[in-house]
Amino acid sequence: MKPAPFTYFAPHSLDEAVSLLGQYGSDAKPLAGGQSLVPLMNFRLAKPRCLVDLNRIPDLAYIRREDGTLAVGAMTRQFEAEQSDLVRAAVPLLVEALKLVGHPTIRHRGTVGGSIAHADPAAELPAAAAALGAELVIRSGRGSRTMPAENFFVGPFTTALAPDELLTEVRFPVPAPGTGYAFLELCRRHGDFAIVGVAALVRLAADGTIERASVVLCGAGPTPVRARQAEAALQGAAPTEDRFREAGELAAQEAQPSSDIHASAEYRRRVAAVLVRRALLAAAERARERR
Repeated sequence: MKPAPFTYFAPHSLDEAVSLLGQYGSDAKPLAGGQSLVPLMNFRLAKPRCLVDLNRIPDLAYIRREDGTLAVGAMTRQFEAEQSDLVRAAVPLLVEALKLVGHPTIRHRGTVGGSIAHADPAAELPAAAAALGAELVIRSGRGSRTMPAENFFVGPFTTALAPDELLTEVRFPVPAPGTGYAFLELCRRHGDFAIVGVAALVRLAADGTIERASVVLCGAGPTPVRARQAEAALQGAAPTEDRFREAGELAAQEAQPSSDIHASAEYRRRVAAVLVRRALLAAAERARERR
C-alpha cells in the first residue's frame, strides 16, 4: 500500500512549524521519526492532508540537566538518549525503558517526543514518563503550556494535544538519592510491543522502609495505568517480597486490559501481578545500592 496524497512541508524553525499546524489544524500531522506514522499512512489507516516534517528544526533535539530536571527535546533520537551518560546518571529508568523500544534501527530514527505523542498504550516511554512524574512542554501559535505526563494520555493513541499544538520538550525530574528503578515487560518476541510492561520506582527512607513507590503499567489499559492502590499499600512498608506480591495483586486489579489475538485480559492481569512483584524487588535492591 501507498499513502493517500498529501502536501509536504519542511519548516526550519519551531515558529514556522506551529504556524503550519495552526493553519491546517486537524488536517495536518507532525512528522518526527516516522516509525509509527509512516506505516499507518502506508496502510491508509491515517490520511493527513499535509505533513509538517520536524526533522530540519535543530532546536528540538537536545539533552540537558537543569535545576533537578533532565530536559529532553522532543526530536531527540531514542538511541541518542539511550546512549547518553547524562541520561544514565540522572534518570536511569528512562534508559532501561528505551532499551526495550523495538530494535536499534528503529531507535536510531524514532524520537522521544514522537513516541510519547503517539500515545500507544503498549509503548514503554509513555509509561516511563508517567512513572517519573515527567512534565510535558507544549507549544502552539497561542504560546506555551506545560502538563503532567499522567494527564496527557486520554485514550488509545489520543492525547490532550489540540490539533494546532506540538510537544516540544519532556522534563524528567531527577529522582532523589535512595531511589531504585526497574522496567520489565513480556512480549512475544524481542522488539515486539509489550503484552504487559511495568515501570517501577522505589525510594527507601533512612530506616529502610519504603518512603515512596511509583508503579505504572503499559499494555494493561487504554492509557498508561497508574497503580495507585499498590503505591498506597507500599507507603511506609518494609520492602519484602510478600509486600511486593501483595502490591502486584493490587496492581492487577487496577489494570484495565482488553483481550486480543495475543492475550486475554485475564492473562494480562496475571502477568501484571508477576511483573510488578519482580520490578519492585529489582527497584528496591537498586535503591539499597544507591543510598
